[in-house]
Amino acid sequence: MKKILLLAVVTVLGFTNVKAQEIEFGAKGGLNFASVSGDNTEGIDVVTSLNFGVLSEIPVSDKFSFQPELMYSGQGYSFNENTIALSYLNLPLMGKYYITKGLSVEAGPQIGFLLSAKNEETDVKDSFNSFDFGVNFGLGYKFDNGLNFGARYNLGLTDINNLDNSSSKNKNGVFQLSVGYFFF
Repeated sequence: MKKILLLAVVTVLGFTNVKAQEIEFGAKGGLNFASVSGDNTEGIDVVTSLNFGVLSEIPVSDKFSFQPELMYSGQGYSFNENTIALSYLNLPLMGKYYITKGLSVEAGPQIGFLLSAKNEETDVKDSFNSFDFGVNFGLGYKFDNGLNFGARYNLGLTDINNLDNSSSKNKNGVFQLSVGYFFF
């Protein structure tokens, strides 16, 4: 508990030097290439879907920024011509380090909330956990005019299955490409 409190105090103190006019807000969207890994995943294929949402970039120093996002993410997998479509509301909390002007590496945790799960037209949401936790790694490039591009991989860390009498454990894996724009 003391470590969490110390981290919170350091974080708040770190953001006290941020000027409000330096904080940027924007939107982004793109493509997901999603699948699952783990038990009984032979023959599992990637599904392509969309991601979109809003984000903010909060500079902490000249080289480092904090970028919280609120994103819709279409995920899932395909097997034997059946597609399991999983829809999540994700909250990535990204740290961005600028290697050079415009080019950044990013990493951070992500919390996901399952909105829906379908096998073709059948609702299968009860077969999946409503919460997902993962970690993201990626690259980004931001132009001075606010236009930005990103490539990211989300490595799921929690079991997404919620099946009685099943010991199978599966985790999400999503490669994302996105384009965005910071409005102000």
